[in-house]
Amino acid sequence: MSNTSKLVLIRHGQSTYNEKNLFTGWQDVELTQQGIQEAHECTMLMKDISFTHAFTSKLKRAKNTLEIVLKDLNQNVNIVENLALNERDYGNLVGQNKLEAAQNFGEEQVQIWRRSYDTPPPNGESLKMTADRSIPYFQNKIEPLLNNNNNIIISAHGNSIRSIVMYLHGFDNEQILKTEIGWCEPWVYTFTNGEKTDFKIMPRKDSKSNSHLPGMLKSKVL
Repeated sequence: MSNTSKLVLIRHGQSTYNEKNLFTGWQDVELTQQGIQEAHECTMLMKDISFTHAFTSKLKRAKNTLEIVLKDLNQNVNIVENLALNERDYGNLVGQNKLEAAQNFGEEQVQIWRRSYDTPPPNGESLKMTADRSIPYFQNKIEPLLNNNNNIIISAHGNSIRSIVMYLHGFDNEQILKTEIGWCEPWVYTFTNGEKTDFKIMPRKDSKSNSHLPGMLKSKVL
């Protein structure tokens, strides 16, 4: 008999810092009304999945997104929080407007901090450093559950989810930099006997997908 499990990755809805175009990182900011609505809207895309496990970061924008989803689904699931799933720490850039930061430090330098794989901003983390904490946590605490008919939801952040996606797809440093995770767009993976057998991205109804994978087929965005 085969074991089939689902893994759903969700980036939180719009936050107050996202709305103002500020570097957020580990700053613990709230969802905006738009972000709350995005969380409600994405719930209907998962109405056919009965979750057995739920994971999130220590930051309330991800935690609140998950709480909205599970409440709307009327599912009482134990939630595990861990800072390994936190957003990338942007260090000295946190709280700065992204356009103003480009003026202060130079557009090229800020772009390197934002989009290189292993160059961190001052007192912050690179994507590699984020992956170095997110991937082992996923491998040790979450991946083994995919062998036993479990359905798992992870509500986290753009860069911690990118790290997990990097692992799941076997991406190299360049490929992951071309990967984007849209707000409240479920990335749904199917595992059969612990092996990934299907994958799709599910944009919210009447919204354009902001998610992207290198070489992604349009048919995979449903």
